[in-house]
Amino acid sequence: MSSEKSAPARDRILDVAGPLFYREGHRAIGVDRVIEEAGVAKATFYNHFKSKDDLIIAWISRAEQMLAASSPGPDVPEPLTAYANAMIDIAHQGACLGCIYQITAAEFGDVNHPTHAAALAVKDRVLQELALRAAAQGLTPPRAAAERVFLLLEGIWAVRRMFGPDAPLSHAREAVQRLVQPEPGLA
Repeated sequence: MSSEKSAPARDRILDVAGPLFYREGHRAIGVDRVIEEAGVAKATFYNHFKSKDDLIIAWISRAEQMLAASSPGPDVPEPLTAYANAMIDIAHQGACLGCIYQITAAEFGDVNHPTHAAALAVKDRVLQELALRAAAQGLTPPRAAAERVFLLLEGIWAVRRMFGPDAPLSHAREAVQRLVQPEPGLA
C-alpha cells in the first residue's frame, strides 16, 4: 500500500483539495473530483466534511498552519523584517500562485460567506502578528509599521498571482527596508 493511500482519509482529502483549489479555483473544483482524486468513498468525505464550504474552511486552516511553520519565530533579530523576507522567499518559489486567502476572498466576495470570513480571520491574525513583530523590532508606532509591511505583502501576493513567475519582485526586499525605517520625528 502506498504511503499516500495509508494517510488518514481526511488528510488525503485536504492534500488533494487544497492544491486543486489553489490552482483552479474553489468554484471550479467539485466535491466528486476531490473524492475521486483522494481515493475515498463519498460517505467517507461527508464523514469528515459536512459540505464543500466546510472543506474549504479546513483547507484555509491547514494553509494557516503551513504559513506559521514557514515563518521565522518572533524572537529573531528584526522579526517584522524577517517575516516579510520569508514571505518574499515564498513568493519567489515556482509553485507560488499568490495568496490562498486572497483567492478565497475574491471567489467568495460576500464578507458574510463562511469561507470569506475564514480567509479574513487569517488576514486579521497576520496583521496582529505583524504588529507584535513591529513592536518587538522597536518600530513606532507598531501598528503603522505593521500595516505598511502588510500592504506591501498583499501587493506581492496579488502581483505573483497576476504575473506568475515573471512577477516584478526584484525590489521587494528594498521596499521592506524602506517601510521599516522610523517615521520622521518619531525616532
